[in-house]
Amino acid sequence: MKPLPVSPTNDGVRIGAKLRAARKANGFTLEQLAGAAGLTKGFLSRIERDETSLSVASLITLCQVMSLDVGTLFSSPDVALVRHRSAPAINLGGAGVDERLMTPRSQSHLQLVHTTAEPGGTGGRELYTINCQVEIVHVLKGAVDLVFNDHTQRLTAGDALTFPGGEPHTWTNVSDTRKAELLWILVPAPWSGSA
Repeated sequence: MKPLPVSPTNDGVRIGAKLRAARKANGFTLEQLAGAAGLTKGFLSRIERDETSLSVASLITLCQVMSLDVGTLFSSPDVALVRHRSAPAINLGGAGVDERLMTPRSQSHLQLVHTTAEPGGTGGRELYTINCQVEIVHVLKGAVDLVFNDHTQRLTAGDALTFPGGEPHTWTNVSDTRKAELLWILVPAPWSGSA
């Protein structure tokens, strides 16, 4: 079998920003890291701006000084786009609401739920809990009453409320004429599985 020659892309590997972020996260100045790695401050600055490249040996030395796995510099971030129109609808037992899961089902760290509530829409008549440690609700439009065992909290557009996930609660869109729009952040994700 004849080998196929493959020409390089001429798009140099750009790791400068990742190296800069790692340096800052470790609390190094340019001068400190350059000295520890046996490089000059100017050369390290040019590396961080992707104006030059460095040898494999120097790259490994930099990573060792910062306790950084070399492979992380070349890996792509795990990015997932969820469009509202195709986001899975979820039903938490409310009435007059459209709720969409805006994070991938495989996301286990947190989940984001987008809720649109018709006038008078509610999370349900009974108090409920979500199996997570922390809930955050952020009101994008309208006003809602968040009802707990011992009190009711009115939230209007721009407000956000953080409370324990095990706290029994429900909510209601207080308007008779306007929709309310909410974002719920649940940490960790109560419903995770395959995408």
